[in-house]
Amino acid sequence: MADTGRQSMTDKAAASMKPDSQKSMAEQAGDKVKGMSDSIASSIQPQSEKSTTQKAGDTLSGNSNEGQESLTDKAKHAMGMGGAEK
Repeated sequence: MADTGRQSMTDKAAASMKPDSQKSMAEQAGDKVKGMSDSIASSIQPQSEKSTTQKAGDTLSGNSNEGQESLTDKAKHAMGMGGAEK
């Protein structure tokens, strides 16, 4: 099961198993949009709030933000709204 707002590992696997040459333009576009939104969601969600399954999926897909603060925290710090914990 995927974390809220994230693409499930089953969906990722299914999308990658079918070659692009066998996908319609709509399927290819859908895969691209889903991949981009999942990558953004991965970057926004702090590692500490991810399930074990989602951490593993992010590591495999290269969407890991290990050791980095979330994009939300970075934005807060840039606007002077966050503490200097990191």
